[in-house]
Amino acid sequence: MSRRIRRTPYTSVVEKLGVKGFSVVNHMLLPKAFQSSIEDDYWHLKEHVQIWDVSCQRQVEVVGPDASRLVQLMTPRNISSCQVGQCMYIPIIDNNAGLINDPVLLKLADDHFWLSIADSDVLLYAKGIAIGKGYDVNIDEPDVYPLAIQGPKSEKLLSKIFGSHLREISFFKFGYIDFLNTRQIIARSGYSRQGGFEIYLKGAHLGEKLWQKIWNIGQEFNIKPGCPNLIERIEGGLFSYGNEMTRENNPLEIGLEKYCTLDDTINYIGRDSLKKIAKKGVQRQIRGILFGKNPCHTCSTPWPVKIGDNTIGAITSAVWSPRLKANVGLSMIDKNYWDEGQCVNVLLDNKELMFGEVVNPPF
Repeated sequence: MSRRIRRTPYTSVVEKLGVKGFSVVNHMLLPKAFQSSIEDDYWHLKEHVQIWDVSCQRQVEVVGPDASRLVQLMTPRNISSCQVGQCMYIPIIDNNAGLINDPVLLKLADDHFWLSIADSDVLLYAKGIAIGKGYDVNIDEPDVYPLAIQGPKSEKLLSKIFGSHLREISFFKFGYIDFLNTRQIIARSGYSRQGGFEIYLKGAHLGEKLWQKIWNIGQEFNIKPGCPNLIERIEGGLFSYGNEMTRENNPLEIGLEKYCTLDDTINYIGRDSLKKIAKKGVQRQIRGILFGKNPCHTCSTPWPVKIGDNTIGAITSAVWSPRLKANVGLSMIDKNYWDEGQCVNVLLDNKELMFGEVVNPPF
């Protein structure tokens, strides 16, 4: 691996724990799999607790007198109601209403925000807007490395380590923990539907010590190293930027209309374009596809979703669900065919045809 691909404070630990491979997100390593199968990992995540290196969720820090003005200009979601200590999911769009990213916003102060981003270069986009507008802000990538603790036993584990006050942190809110005489942010959030927390560790030098502390005490809770699980992600209807959505898609196609202000109460880049799309009505929207009686292979290229000879969509992520005994996939589906229960065929890249139906995620 080149030095252009950044290691994380936890990379050496996950290597020792038998990581089988990595993906690259935001130019940084993301563990992809460990020794267990994806199905074993799925069941373990649903029943116990896992520790994930998600340092690739880079933070774009926006701080200064014009910080809120800049963040608001980047998103159609009205952030005026966001309180200090709150997390907020926000789509970021361009002038054509194309999705640039879908980060989680953390409000640290009225003039201080972190954007916990998916896989695209938001920092450069934010800098460009700030320079062009002449805003009084500082934009940087802080020395912060998220560590996710996910699964139904995560609260018990972390409360034992850091104190019972963690139980009072509600969903998409954050508080603080003390670790080795440092004050660290912890949020009730994560890229799974199984419940959990994300520790936004500030200070790379503390990474291995934090992991080891959680790992040692986690043994009584059957902790294992893990990573975002593809089965659980798709079943839960969690979308992945770069897979389910790119700049070719607008928020309304992804079902994010509740996060979009479509009147003139706030100003943001792409507002006129998004209003035009809303007025016309979207012609396609993301849906789930339940298909096949045998496990499909990895979906590395889009698989056409068809009705007869007519292609009405394309699956972008798919995997076998051991719970549903069928393959689950995510796909953009044309308007006339997106109703739940619509029968379809999925054409895999090996020319195998599988019968399926449209469902509304989560599965």
